[in-house]
Amino acid sequence: QVQLVESGGGLVQPGGSLRLSCAASGSVFAINDMGWYRQAPGKQRELVAAISDGGSTNYADSVKGRFTISRDNAKNTVYLQMNTLKPEDTAVYYCNADVLLVSRSRISSWGQGTQVTVSS
Repeated sequence: QVQLVESGGGLVQPGGSLRLSCAASGSVFAINDMGWYRQAPGKQRELVAAISDGGSTNYADSVKGRFTISRDNAKNTVYLQMNTLKPEDTAVYYCNADVLLVSRSRISSWGQGTQVTVSS
């Protein structure tokens, strides 16, 4: 019904930057909140940043001042600009969207994940 496709992950040195993108497609009528989560090996999945359809944002304390979440509602796309990356940011990053379908059903949809590795 809905597909979230992420891109932009990779290997970067400490202090570097990456920009993740996540585009939603399928039977989308509207998208409410969108967010990025991450899961490091042996750890639980955690919220990194979220943005409402009105543009309100919230961030995990660990990324405040370094990461910026934004969205393009016309493209059903959410972005995560990650600056000053640290080795502890290494994880698989997942996109999430609260989607109102054309059928007027509401679902929480997840992307497949994209690996971010911060290492020298």
